Amino acid sequence: MKLKSKKRTSGSWLKKKNFFVFFLYLNIFLCSISCGTRKSVKHIPETQQYSLEIPKVQKINDSTFSFNENYLTKNKQQLWELYIKGNPLQLGYNNGALTQNLMQKQEEIFFSKVEGFVPSKFKQNLLRGFLKWYNRKMYRNVRNDFQAELYGLSRYSSDQYDFIAPKFRRAMYLHGAHDIGHAMQDLMMVGCSSLAVWNENTEDGDLLIGRNFDFYVGDDFAKNKLIEFVEPEDGIAYLSVSWPGMIGVVSGMNKEGITVTINAGKSKIPLTAKTPISFVTREILQYAKTIDEAIDIAKKRKVFVSESILVGSANDKNAVIIEVSPDNFGVFKVENSSRILCTNHFQSDAYEDDKRNQKQIAESHSEYRYEKLQELLSENKKLNPEKMAAILRDKSGLKGEKIGYGNEKALNQLLAHHAVIFSPEKRLVWVSSNPYQLGEFVCYDLNEIFSDKRLKNGTFAKSELNITKDPFADSQEFENYEIYKIINAEITDAIEKDNVILTEDSIPYYESLNPDFWYVYYQSGRYYFKNKEFSKAKIEFEKALTKEITTIPDTENVEKYLKKTERKLK
Repeated sequence: MKLKSKKRTSGSWLKKKNFFVFFLYLNIFLCSISCGTRKSVKHIPETQQYSLEIPKVQKINDSTFSFNENYLTKNKQQLWELYIKGNPLQLGYNNGALTQNLMQKQEEIFFSKVEGFVPSKFKQNLLRGFLKWYNRKMYRNVRNDFQAELYGLSRYSSDQYDFIAPKFRRAMYLHGAHDIGHAMQDLMMVGCSSLAVWNENTEDGDLLIGRNFDFYVGDDFAKNKLIEFVEPEDGIAYLSVSWPGMIGVVSGMNKEGITVTINAGKSKIPLTAKTPISFVTREILQYAKTIDEAIDIAKKRKVFVSESILVGSANDKNAVIIEVSPDNFGVFKVENSSRILCTNHFQSDAYEDDKRNQKQIAESHSEYRYEKLQELLSENKKLNPEKMAAILRDKSGLKGEKIGYGNEKALNQLLAHHAVIFSPEKRLVWVSSNPYQLGEFVCYDLNEIFSDKRLKNGTFAKSELNITKDPFADSQEFENYEIYKIINAEITDAIEKDNVILTEDSIPYYESLNPDFWYVYYQSGRYYFKNKEFSKAKIEFEKALTKEITTIPDTENVEKYLKKTERKLK
């Protein structure tokens, strides 16, 4: 497709995602500039109680680095693997020293866009009055040992962004950014999906857990996935899957066989930051051996967004969903069943009359994905890791309907940061490699990693148990989807800017790349509407309404455009 344009800008491939990213960066940037009371601005955690050896990193090759027993390496699937041990401060220093280049690259991805989103100093000042106190209480709600670890890590942050805020404060607020993303789900939040099955629902009767983590802040952000193997001086060793610079946990399992994964619930925009949810789940992994201990930890923490925490336990051979929000707390347990499903709405009695949750079920794509999980489980009676991977990779709608690639009603929305499969009783973890959850799932055995066998083998992965790459990743359809993402950004430019003109064959080509997706026809209709080609616009909006549209508000928006178009034609 050819475009005539005086200026072409890159951007997120869905407008609502672009708005979310704008808010996310804006929050971090402005809160960092002017956040808090005098006390919070000056706050530095106490670290003098911890012994510290400043790491002297040895570079073994371009992708392997070590310091004493700590090391970082990249496997052949392009996943970074980090092993660290020590007291909280030492953990932070070891992490920062080994991942410095990766962490600074992640910072650059975030902060390089700030000035583009908020170029006006005047607008920054208008917002500063509200945002200056937003994060003022966050440090009061984060454990001292986690603060010490984060302080050590932040010593290796880039000097380039010290003008925004001191390193420790930047690192703290970046951990809160994940929660802001969930709170802004009306504007962006794509849907994570997770499930746990055991007894008659698995091939060997053992507990098996799968999850897609669909937190999307751009393709670049997801390139350097980091698998952390952490042996803290106090507490339980654990594995965590996230990104460089993150000490909180979004997906993980500890040596005792406790697993945690998080799914966003329906949240109002929080007015003050408290405990980031990833610190709550980190605490569960580091200190819990049973479901009851996990529940006790979650109850103690004041959160500022709504979140479902799926907790699996080898010791209990069971799984529950802990449902937390700023004003409520519930635990969803299944009775007379050996499976539990989690999307993006609450299920416990505590939220039965919650209007925000009811609206989430009625209007979002959460219930649809929940029903899809039920459908797939009815078709797959005895799950094993390979079958679990197939469920996480499923791109179809209910009853196998083609709903377009990238549709948020699908379990696999082709934008996941990662997917993970846990076998808690065996202490095995499978982590997806790029692209999305389509690449090879790499298997890790925590029994070996947190033992002398790791040192003897010289490797983390248990490659003979890896799950093969999805053939779809090598298909023409997938290549078309990747092209579609690029072209969609250009179509958005053509809709929103006056100086971008499409060639005559542009729209047919664009639609051919993802023909089952409602959004391509909606975008095409908007382009024709802007250019006063109302007959063509009407056809496109009518096509969109024949497809599986993601949410009730999205459907209403298409209908609204169609009515406006019809009025123009009279």
